[in-house]
Amino acid sequence: MFLVTERACWSCFAKANIGCVQWRGFQRHQERLFSRSVPVRGTVVGASETEIESARKYCLDLLRKYDRPSYALSTFIPRQTQTFYLALRALNVSLSMIPDTTSSYTIGLMRLQFWRDAITRTLSGAPPKEPIALLLGAAVSDLNSRTKGRVQLTRGWFMRLINAREQSLANTPYTNLVALESYAENTYSTLLYLTLSALPMTSLTADHLASHVGKAAGIAAILRGLPLVAFPPPQSQYPSQPGTMSGSVKQGVITLPLDVMAQTGVKEEDVFRLGAEAVGLRDAVFAVATRASDHLITARQMLKNLRSGQGVDHDFEHEGEEGHVYPGQTASKNQGPESQWKEVELSFGVLMPAISTQLWLDKLQKVNFDIFKPELLGSDWRLPWKAYVSFRRRIL
Repeated sequence: MFLVTERACWSCFAKANIGCVQWRGFQRHQERLFSRSVPVRGTVVGASETEIESARKYCLDLLRKYDRPSYALSTFIPRQTQTFYLALRALNVSLSMIPDTTSSYTIGLMRLQFWRDAITRTLSGAPPKEPIALLLGAAVSDLNSRTKGRVQLTRGWFMRLINAREQSLANTPYTNLVALESYAENTYSTLLYLTLSALPMTSLTADHLASHVGKAAGIAAILRGLPLVAFPPPQSQYPSQPGTMSGSVKQGVITLPLDVMAQTGVKEEDVFRLGAEAVGLRDAVFAVATRASDHLITARQMLKNLRSGQGVDHDFEHEGEEGHVYPGQTASKNQGPESQWKEVELSFGVLMPAISTQLWLDKLQKVNFDIFKPELLGSDWRLPWKAYVSFRRRIL
């Protein structure tokens, strides 16, 4: 998926007007973070410290192999929340791999049901002996200890994340761009909401920004995975999982919204036959990528308005839904931009997927929206220093 060796370009970094001493300091910090255990202060009933540490290493390895952007950006997550972040992102990787590592739709449904039950048990304090569940259980225990039980993670968000994966499991096409946005909201935006909750941070403004960033990241993820979903490799290339039929090949599917395909004249059989040369394919990819870019532009404009002392210029469409109820002053429409900006500053690290998403969209534009270019599947070596600059300046 995203397995690639990260490398640094000192001359390019110098052009960003950031001192080399600062950059080297950041690299040393990142190396220490990845080579050293993140303290896991939470306890899990029936699990030893050795088991939890082993679970942490498992989750870290999963991100290092299959989600390099999340692995690289973990250094910007506040230290007390990194355990939760690792477990949550590892859960996302595991869920995303189910369609590729199961031999039938029924077995995929069983795997998803396992995770529904595992999350329910984990949030109640009794996670199963599964690495991701154990680490998540330790993080939930730590959060309860830090907040004295005042902060509860929204179970509905976990269920929404799992339920959304059934769509990719069944290869159900997106009827339109709105449906694709809804999928991105239920997956990638929800990952950000959960991470904000674990800080803990209850903020309408932070959630509003997370919604736009998550939608952009989710749409970009669907585009990035299009070649792999259209032409899936043999399942033997993936890690061995229960229910896997070694060496089998699944029928591919085109994951572009149907309305965009109709407007641009893309035919599924043409893509299977001609690949990147299919009529209208680049136009369709451009249309979908533009929607992702629009969400990033909206998020940047919100930050610009808050930084200049202005209010956010539009309402949060999901306010009032489960998990998006903001009691007291936090929910007040009269809350000043200064207070809103302070909340954003405290939670800015959670919004960093905007940087990796923008880098990938820039790369897509550079190859003239040829979604089958091999370089689009790898991580961008510029991500660490681009993210560092963004975090220092609080810009997306």
